[in-house]
Amino acid sequence: MGVACRRSGLLIGYNRHQAEHLPGGASGLGPCLLQLCMRRHRAIGLRHKELCPRCMQCDTKFDFITRKHHCRRCGKCFCDKCCSKKVPLPRMCFVDPVRQCAECALISQKETEFYDKQLKVLMNGATFFVTRGTSEKSEMMVCRLSNNQRYLFLDGDSHYEIEIAQISTVQILTEGFTPGGGNTRATGMILQYKAPGSEELVQLKFTATEDFNSNKKLSAAWLAAMHKAAKLLYESRDQ
Repeated sequence: MGVACRRSGLLIGYNRHQAEHLPGGASGLGPCLLQLCMRRHRAIGLRHKELCPRCMQCDTKFDFITRKHHCRRCGKCFCDKCCSKKVPLPRMCFVDPVRQCAECALISQKETEFYDKQLKVLMNGATFFVTRGTSEKSEMMVCRLSNNQRYLFLDGDSHYEIEIAQISTVQILTEGFTPGGGNTRATGMILQYKAPGSEELVQLKFTATEDFNSNKKLSAAWLAAMHKAAKLLYESRDQ
């Protein structure tokens, strides 16, 4: 995934080829948005816990006084000073706040904020004009995240079910960017994904509706939530 802040309005992009492919749940379906935000390296780190003689952050040697701790998210070994933050991590089955390194703690806090706020916005959905590929015709559709977080549903005269795991690129389009760093407003999104049974990318362009202020606000909020989701995926995989 890459992030690009350009004056042309391209705010952020996410490329799945730089991401891990996580297994689906017991249902056998592809990974949901929640799973895609988590990483699998914790178990690997735990296997090497006993082989780690020094803190992986400050290089302090472990001894009877300087005890060894491991981050519950990444599994790497740290001293108490470098792994002192305790942050909730319910998505890895920890009910109470657990010890995490500074880098993991920051990402866990952002994840908690996202799932407490932006996830509901994505699941409630918003209305957009959707254009497929190079077509000049657009269709008004309601776009929302499915309840199991595995698909984006687009409903109008046509119907699309886009599997989250098959999304290749997400680009949020904005306007109002100035050299002085003025306020920006999300106006649309370009999404590329692989259709089932095909290796070719399908591109959809989403444009926020301008007919009602309420729809306009909902669309802007939905795009902002999508922006946060793409950024969260990027940060967790680039950790």
